[in-house]
Amino acid sequence: MAPKSKSADQILEIILAALDDIKASDIVTLDVKHLTSLMDYMVIASGRSDRHVRAIADAVTERCKSVGVQVASQEGQDAGEWILVDLIDVVVHVMLPKVRDFYELEKLWDISRPADDADRAHIRVR
Repeated sequence: MAPKSKSADQILEIILAALDDIKASDIVTLDVKHLTSLMDYMVIASGRSDRHVRAIADAVTERCKSVGVQVASQEGQDAGEWILVDLIDVVVHVMLPKVRDFYELEKLWDISRPADDADRAHIRVR
């Protein structure tokens, strides 16, 4: 019997636990279901150095793999300034603060939901 796949909400909780464990900073979760069919959530976090950014991305990848979550890809590992971990339903961006300040992904993706969904929170800062 094949293992039951995890929901986007379950994957998100696994990611957030991994980020907390490795001391990622400024963790923001964006609910982007209303903006794209490619993913449900986007998580953005910062690391103190390129080494820390790599370690954060590796920790997220390893934690997800250990519980059977498929990792579609991981990009940016060489430079270590901005690493994207694609977990299909959730995409994680781990960035150096200067890179994060420059690109301002939170502002790019923080678009309000339609009026009928206004009561649901779409951004969560941890």
